[in-house]
Amino acid sequence: MSSAVDYFVQEKIWFDKPRYDDAERHFYERINSTSHPAQELGANTILQDIARARENIQKSLAGSAANGAGDQGELITRIKSLELENNSLNQVVEDLRLALSKLECRVAVLEKSPSPAAAPVSAAPCTNGTSVQQQKTSPPVEDEDDDDDMDLFGSDEEEDAEAERLKEQRLKEYAEKKAKKPTLIAKSSILLDVKPWDDETDMAKLEECVRSVVADGLLWGQSKLVPVGYGIRKLQIQCVVEDDKVGTDLLEEEITKFEDFVQSVDVAAFNKI
Repeated sequence: MSSAVDYFVQEKIWFDKPRYDDAERHFYERINSTSHPAQELGANTILQDIARARENIQKSLAGSAANGAGDQGELITRIKSLELENNSLNQVVEDLRLALSKLECRVAVLEKSPSPAAAPVSAAPCTNGTSVQQQKTSPPVEDEDDDDDMDLFGSDEEEDAEAERLKEQRLKEYAEKKAKKPTLIAKSSILLDVKPWDDETDMAKLEECVRSVVADGLLWGQSKLVPVGYGIRKLQIQCVVEDDKVGTDLLEEEITKFEDFVQSVDVAAFNKI
C-alpha cells in the first residue's frame, strides 16, 4: 500500500496537464500559421492552371472553326468542279447517242433500198435520141452496182491474217533469242563429314575411296582430318555439285558403299552458289 502511495506522489503528469495542453495548443497554432501561405500559393497555382486551360480551349475552338470553314469552302469548290465535269460528260454521251442513232438510220435505209439491177427496164423506142440517152445513162447504173457490191463496214479478215502472221513471227524471234541466251546452272557447295569405324582405319585410303566417286556435275575440293575423340579422326571434305545432276542422297549412298572404311556420312554445311 505504501509503495502505491509513493508512486502516485512521484507521478506529476496529472498536476502538469495544463502545461501539456498549452504546449499542444501552441504547436497546432504554429502549424496552422505556416500552412496558410502554402495553401494560398497552391490555390493561386490551381487558378492559374484553370485560366490557362480555358484559354487553350478557346484557342482550339477558334482554330477548329476556321479549319471547318476552310474545309467547307474547299468541299464546295470540288463539288462545283465535279458538277461541271459531269455536265460535260453528259453532253459527250448525248452527242455519241445522236451520232449512233443517225448511223442506225442510214444502215436501215441502205438495207431497205432495192438494188438498181433488180429494177425493171422499160422498153424504149428504137429512135436515135432515146438510144443515145440510154447509152449515156448506162455507166451510172454500173457504178451503182459496184457500190452495192461494196461492204460498207469493210472486212477484217485480211487484217486479222496479217496480225496473226506478225504475232507468229514475233513469237518465233523471241523463242530464237531465248534459245541463244545462256542458261544459268544452279550449283551448291557441300561440306561432308565422313566418319571411320575406329582409330585404326586408314584415313588416306578412306579419302582415296571418297574421291573415287565420280559423277557428272561433281567436283571434289579440299579436305582435312578433324579429331573426334579417343584418337579417332573424321574426314571433312568439300565438293561443288550441280543441283540438277547431283544431290546429297547420291553422295551418301555412293560413299557408304565403302563399308570397310566408312561408318557414316553427314552433311556439315550446304550453301547455294
